Amino acid sequence: MGVRGEKKHLKRIHAPKHWNLGKMGGVWAPKPSAGPHKKRECLPVSIILRDKLKYALTGKECVQICMERCVKVDGKVRTDYNYPAGFMDVVELEKSGDAFRLLFDVKGRFVLHRISKEEKAYKLCKVMKTKITAGKVPVVITHDGRTIRYPDPDVNSGDTIKVDIATGKMTDIIKSELGAMVMLTKGHNVGRVGQLMHVERHEGSFHIATVKDTKGHTFSTRMQNVFIIGSGNHPQVTLPKGRGIKKTILQERDEAVARGDL
Repeated sequence: MGVRGEKKHLKRIHAPKHWNLGKMGGVWAPKPSAGPHKKRECLPVSIILRDKLKYALTGKECVQICMERCVKVDGKVRTDYNYPAGFMDVVELEKSGDAFRLLFDVKGRFVLHRISKEEKAYKLCKVMKTKITAGKVPVVITHDGRTIRYPDPDVNSGDTIKVDIATGKMTDIIKSELGAMVMLTKGHNVGRVGQLMHVERHEGSFHIATVKDTKGHTFSTRMQNVFIIGSGNHPQVTLPKGRGIKKTILQERDEAVARGDL
């Protein structure tokens, strides 16, 4: 009999690079479950607990932590240790009083950015699509798989909405317009933060966005890689260390020498 369905396992050498799993640390890696984020664009809860936060030493301890209902993702208890948490998700561990938001650093790796009690109450969601359902209900579909009914009529795809995690309701809109503050979520410039300067439209192909960071460097990417995080110089979420400014390898080396690492 042939193999049915998808593979249930993931070998460590085929795991996404940004998980930073050691090549020699075993044969297998946690395979993310089906969920709101794509399998290669997420971070399973077991890697968050074991490799990032060091709350567990083994995969079995991750299972125990999850089964004790200690881990919340976006305000919901998740007992699946392979649950895929992704960009902008809020991971909360009530027992230790920790709350983190998943963001990118300029190397394209997920950063668990510690956030305050006020900030863990909401998250930003990019609107991927707006449509009217068969029952004539207008809805928007967000990057993390949410379907929000009866949204504000001003919302278009590409905009960002602020979602209250407790109720799942939309509380604010950040329009996709020139001058908005953006973070890039894919491509070579992933994790960089800057101001949207120009959008070059190509019908039937990819729209190209030009972004300028606070140091005055400009770079271009596809419009679908752009995630609006605020207007002007005011991000709606706190940014991780480095604030999305990419340094050259020479600058990184000089800083390492100054710290005494080299």
